[in-house]
Amino acid sequence: MRQWTDEERLKQALLIKSWKPWEKSTGAKTSTGKTISKMNAYKHGGRSAEVREINKTITQYKCRLSTLINFTD
Repeated sequence: MRQWTDEERLKQALLIKSWKPWEKSTGAKTSTGKTISKMNAYKHGGRSAEVREINKTITQYKCRLSTLINFTD
């Protein structure tokens, strides 16, 4: 990742303030675009506590299996 100097950061901040991109932001206009954008905050559950616990259990089983396989070799 790029490391910005204080001087570069200040210069970039001034440029962005002069461009004011937030004033040009319009958001979705079509119904299709609105449907897509409303799903941006949708949580898929892939990082839920239940899924994390299942992944933890699977990892433990993989470690045990690996130990058993190495033990029999």
